[in-house]
Amino acid sequence: MRFTVATAILAATLVLAGCQKEEDATMPSPYALTADAMGRYCGMNVLEHPGPKGQIILQDIPEPIWFSSARDTVAFTMLPEEPKDVAAIYVSDMGAAPSWGEPGAQNWIDATKAFYVIGSKVRGGMGAEEAVPFSSERAARDFAERNGGRVTGFEQIPADYVLGTGASEYGAGIETESHGEAQTRG
Repeated sequence: MRFTVATAILAATLVLAGCQKEEDATMPSPYALTADAMGRYCGMNVLEHPGPKGQIILQDIPEPIWFSSARDTVAFTMLPEEPKDVAAIYVSDMGAAPSWGEPGAQNWIDATKAFYVIGSKVRGGMGAEEAVPFSSERAARDFAERNGGRVTGFEQIPADYVLGTGASEYGAGIETESHGEAQTRG
């Protein structure tokens, strides 16, 4: 009897592990940033702007939608008129970037798992305030200590920070509507 119960538990564990791997496998891989990448909102070459970049891959479209900033990438997910069939969202891991001017071509991280610094003194593409992404919370905190701002997760990025209404308040840590709340209203 023990052998049967142990075998059943092992089988259930393997099935659950297989399901997790299958879920991970369905998320498409990020594309390498090239000189052909044109920004969704600015219509300019993404490489012409400093700071972190973003890409969103939709379920039925095999090409990424490129963004000149991580902040624009997050904005896409908040805007009600944009497609909601998102298969993957990636942003530059600025902890692995060669420099602010060269955010890297292949150091992409899952945007929903990144740590963001908002309200810092550093400006992103087009000179706007940026949501600076990092794969490591420690790297995000170090960046915030050097450049001001505060660390937050993807779902907690305030909609008014990303969409441009009152962005300058965020260095002080003022709490307002979060990304997750804005998404449920849309």
